[in-house]
Amino acid sequence: MQKNIANPGIPAIRSRSLLRRWCSDTGGASAIEFAFTALPFLLFIFGIMMTGLQFFTMNSLEHGVESAARLVRTGQAQNSNMTVAQFKQSICQNASAPIACDSHLSVHIQQGAQWSDITPEACLKNDGTMANGTGANGDTVSTYTGAASVVVLVTACYQWDLPKNVPIIPLGNMANGARLLQAATTFRSEPFN
Repeated sequence: MQKNIANPGIPAIRSRSLLRRWCSDTGGASAIEFAFTALPFLLFIFGIMMTGLQFFTMNSLEHGVESAARLVRTGQAQNSNMTVAQFKQSICQNASAPIACDSHLSVHIQQGAQWSDITPEACLKNDGTMANGTGANGDTVSTYTGAASVVVLVTACYQWDLPKNVPIIPLGNMANGARLLQAATTFRSEPFN
């Protein structure tokens, strides 16, 4: 009877065979390819969603400004002695998206006899912070809108904090990382007197 002596070359042959089988196996190739493309794809989708939210918030702000400015155009704000704080609240109530009416919203109101008398004010200062609005919250709107049949420019500046909380997609244009959204309307007020 002969003894069976193990061949020392068999483990090397087995490992080469295992390596060859592993390299030729394509069962997990799709998972690996998806792993390479998943992050850019998800960032792209997330960027589309953030941009859509920005447009939705901007559209809501514009709607709120148009609706609140109508009170000035028709003389309702002047005749009811509406304050700047109440005017801001009117913007927020008429916006279809939730707009924070605290320190995130400032309003600039200008008036002049002719269209050329109006010079728009910037909402963003050079240091990247939001510019102060017109007057104090307790001031009446009529102080800044003037009498009937004058040209009025209403500008609302809104600090949108969502980009500050999502630093992956740089939509912010303020020093603190937030995005400053601006909506304005200009009109000649009606002869309401």
